[in-house]
Amino acid sequence: MFTGIIKELGTVKEVTQVGNGREITIKCELAGSISVDESININGVCHTAIAGDKEHFTVQSVDETLRKTNIGSLQTGDKVNLEPSLHSKQLLDGHIVQGHVDSVGTIEKIKKEDSDSIFTISFPAEFKDLIVGRGSIAVNGISLTIAEVTDNGFKIAVIPFTLENTTLQFLNTGAKVNLEFDILGKYVARFMQNRAEKK
Repeated sequence: MFTGIIKELGTVKEVTQVGNGREITIKCELAGSISVDESININGVCHTAIAGDKEHFTVQSVDETLRKTNIGSLQTGDKVNLEPSLHSKQLLDGHIVQGHVDSVGTIEKIKKEDSDSIFTISFPAEFKDLIVGRGSIAVNGISLTIAEVTDNGFKIAVIPFTLENTTLQFLNTGAKVNLEFDILGKYVARFMQNRAEKK
């Protein structure tokens, strides 16, 4: 489990094809504290470290992850959002994030508004019931608040600190982002669906 509070921007050092999956090696300062078999959130996707040293760690991404997230588009030199797994004594500063991507969204517009950057993001209509204004959402692993719900997506207002310390600073219109909707909303939606089916 994670919080959506990014701890570091890592750099992809190597991407190796392994069958239908890939091994991805990332350079970062966190590497020395990441143990083999430990979970690490990369751009919103939970991975397991399979190797590492003081400067790098390596994970494996299976075919399903590559197809259903933007991890499959990572190349050497790319920056990625990193967050180690939540520990029992750690503050839950963001919101509950599982690292299980629900959908890939598309950045439709980026607008500067005073000191904030307003991102408009679209996603498949089938997920629309899972978002509410002022609710939480994870975008590439970043815990953010939905500023406004639009016809085919939502808007988020990103403060300068978040922009400067995450991969959002490198994204342009048309970029694909990993979306994880609030787990509480997903449980409520499932409960209501089950009730409707029983009736």
